[in-house]
Amino acid sequence: MSAAQYNLATLLEHSAEEFPERDAVVMPRPDGQRTRLDYRTLDAHAATVANLLRNRGIGRGDRVALSCPNLPYFTIVYFGILKTGAAVVPLNVLLKGTEIAYHLRDSGAKAYFCFEGTPELPMSAYGHEGFRAAQRCEQFFVITADPTAASPIEGAETLAQAMNGQPPAFETVATDEDDTAVVLYTSGTTGQPKGAELRHRNMRDNALTSGTLLGADPSDPDTYLCVLPLFHSFGQTVCQNGALAHGGTIVMLPRFEPRSATYLMLDEKVTFFAGVPTMYWALLGVLDELLPERAADLEALVRRLRMAVSGGSALPVEVHREFERRVGVTVLEGYGLSETSPIASFSRRGEPARPGSIGVPIPGVEMKLVTPQGKEIEGPDEVGEIAIRGHNVMKGYLGRPDATAEVLDADGWFRTGDLARRDADGWYFIVDRAKEMIIRGGFNVYPREVEEALQAHPDVSLCAVIGVAHRTHGQEIKAHVIPVAGATLTAEELIDWARERMAAYKYPRIVELVDSLPMTATGKILKRRLS
Repeated sequence: MSAAQYNLATLLEHSAEEFPERDAVVMPRPDGQRTRLDYRTLDAHAATVANLLRNRGIGRGDRVALSCPNLPYFTIVYFGILKTGAAVVPLNVLLKGTEIAYHLRDSGAKAYFCFEGTPELPMSAYGHEGFRAAQRCEQFFVITADPTAASPIEGAETLAQAMNGQPPAFETVATDEDDTAVVLYTSGTTGQPKGAELRHRNMRDNALTSGTLLGADPSDPDTYLCVLPLFHSFGQTVCQNGALAHGGTIVMLPRFEPRSATYLMLDEKVTFFAGVPTMYWALLGVLDELLPERAADLEALVRRLRMAVSGGSALPVEVHREFERRVGVTVLEGYGLSETSPIASFSRRGEPARPGSIGVPIPGVEMKLVTPQGKEIEGPDEVGEIAIRGHNVMKGYLGRPDATAEVLDADGWFRTGDLARRDADGWYFIVDRAKEMIIRGGFNVYPREVEEALQAHPDVSLCAVIGVAHRTHGQEIKAHVIPVAGATLTAEELIDWARERMAAYKYPRIVELVDSLPMTATGKILKRRLS
């Protein structure tokens, strides 16, 4: 390996040397055509960004922020930053000005790349507002969809303008394996978001291990549909870094929409799909609609799709079984967090499916269940908090030693806040987030368990269960339910149905039928917006 062997950017560089003319990134365009960048071109563009940053005084140990949807620019800038030895700070594309300012200040970013956005979501306007409010961030670059376009922000430089004249070759800076490669911000469901510092070895090992677990073969490369947001750890590791490390082709879709995603899978002969549970639910919803018009193509997709992966939250058992029945592919479930790069456990490829399970720890990673006092739970099927130790665990929260000490002990064990049980074979099953557990009349109720039971009803399409305040019980159980299209289900009918199938303290006394559920940019149901 080169002197820069630990730098995460070498994953791209190695594949660029091995497969220079192979498609690395494919991107649909508004005109119906597709942009294709081979590995040689992708690496050259990243080198141009690296030269730009070096000439602006940015190098090893600095941090550079990036706001961009799933476009080739994300990958180009991401690896350009890494080549300089600086760390990438990917930001959620839905952040507004004051939120961006917070992230820029908290991370100490010296430069900020921001996509121009759309009239409905003017990202560059929000980005520039945040940049000006952050004060200490020195450089602001607008990424425009048209490289020849002027900047939408008066006086601000476009990426194309800044890259003009920069050479397409760069000697990647050698980094230590413990240098920070990426700072990923937690969602901030409690308090302000915190930046998890992930080392080069954390991200490298997780990307390489994911490829091994999922059977990636550079001589017979996969084509990945990338609908998971790249600013999120799941999308970065599995759909970007893992794909590029193994010579795969990434087909990018900036915004998940089930019909367009299915067409893209058909047209680009996708073999690998990774998504969150709500994406699988949405894809199942369009299969009947598409079947009459492209029946032969859908049959080909079923034969071609090699791998389906789910993460981000637990995949409902009914969705898991229906996808396997309809598409013929067993969905492999995994588990992890931003703080674990993210993969910590995974289902075993080639073994019978265990719907509802997040699998077993990946190689090099340990997992255990502990009590609130930190005592290890050794027996099967007892519920405890997941703790993780291994090559994937973060360095800590940037600038927050006290917050780090709350979750990471001296022996390297990271307390996740997630509750699970482990069966006799060592497979883990998520029960719920510790913070989402409902206490009704002194009994612990896990929302996921109630959700699984409700989704077994033939007229329930999707649901989310929360606890709401109650005068005598402390909390009451409430279900927000999306009915199956055309169903005549009423709230009272579902409550009666649930009463017959769940213990008296578990079934929801309150059911609200809704058309949709609030979701994060990564497709997780946003329960804190439910009431």
